[in-house]
Amino acid sequence: QPPVQPTSCDLPRGYHGSIPGPWAQKRLAFQRTWSLTRGEGVRVAVIDSGVDAGHPMLAGRVAAYTDLTGTGKRDCAGHGTGVAALIAGHDLGDRGIPLTGVAPASRLIVIKQQNADHDEEGGDRLPTAIRQAAGAGARVINVSIAARDSPALEQAVRYAQAQNALIVAAAGNATKQDGAEGPAYPASYPGVISVASLGADGGRAETSGLQSRVDVGAPGKDIAVPWPKGGYNLQAQGTSYAAAYVSGVAALVRARHPELRQDQVFQRILRTADGNVGAGTGHGMVNPVQAVTAVVPGEGATVAAQPPLRPVKLASPAPTDGRTRDRANGIAAGAVGLAAVAALCGIVVPLGRRRGWRPGKVDLRVQVDEDEPIVSGTEGGTIGARN
Repeated sequence: QPPVQPTSCDLPRGYHGSIPGPWAQKRLAFQRTWSLTRGEGVRVAVIDSGVDAGHPMLAGRVAAYTDLTGTGKRDCAGHGTGVAALIAGHDLGDRGIPLTGVAPASRLIVIKQQNADHDEEGGDRLPTAIRQAAGAGARVINVSIAARDSPALEQAVRYAQAQNALIVAAAGNATKQDGAEGPAYPASYPGVISVASLGADGGRAETSGLQSRVDVGAPGKDIAVPWPKGGYNLQAQGTSYAAAYVSGVAALVRARHPELRQDQVFQRILRTADGNVGAGTGHGMVNPVQAVTAVVPGEGATVAAQPPLRPVKLASPAPTDGRTRDRANGIAAGAVGLAAVAALCGIVVPLGRRRGWRPGKVDLRVQVDEDEPIVSGTEGGTIGARN
């Protein structure tokens, strides 16, 4: 690791009040799989801005922490903390906080690859970070970052896949801050699960870009996530957070089906998603229950029935991203899909994407003491570290 250099880490205070039940957890219902798997024995790498390992949701969840930036083991952007907690955060329901990670028994390999927003050297560190994650035994590697294509990055992805690591990446955001410069990498490489951001209505979030291939979608709008120093951010947005949900699902699958190769887990997650609902949604919303319990033809794995999580036989693979079809064709395809479900008790398919690892637009509410300055974002503002 490089020597630690002094750096400013001035973040707004997080929200410390009551937290409403998050819509994303209700929609995904991943807790229904916990009688079968909670991600035990699976290590998930989080390549990001670092994490606040002392946050109540992350205490004891970090198995290894590497800083490639020379700025210390802290999260000066808040982004990595939220991503990590969505994957493996503790269930804090007994404390009156209705938040939990998808795979709370998995362990985190944290690799701090960027220190703050607009870290110009972060992209150069990404290939090294991916190689280190694979070498450390990560079975799932979450990359909530959109970088440019490069031979070094592609080779690092191929190396990780050869080590049986499944890479899940943000498909990229479409915002004025991030721009729309082209496909996001590593999301656009073959075999990497490229994830778009979906809203509570199941449709593509307006911040989810259309420049990259999309495999699946996951919640990425108005997401409640932890914030450094014990607080919370109630309106995080972006494909970064959507990718984190899918990484958590991948951890559940890898724990339940340890015999599956990373490419088989890739196919299982796509084939059990809820179904394409329009441009930029891929195979649709990730479905944790089906991803864990479904019997996938040709996979050679058998899942024992366990009510209420009965295995179901899948229909033929769901269609890929339907961005070239018009709405009428999408509706017709949906009707055919519904008929197939009724006939075969199969599974339908949902959505995904993101440009850059940077935190999305938020409206960060804060609890303020009389003697402390008020720091509050507004709709359209961006939370990030200030140097």
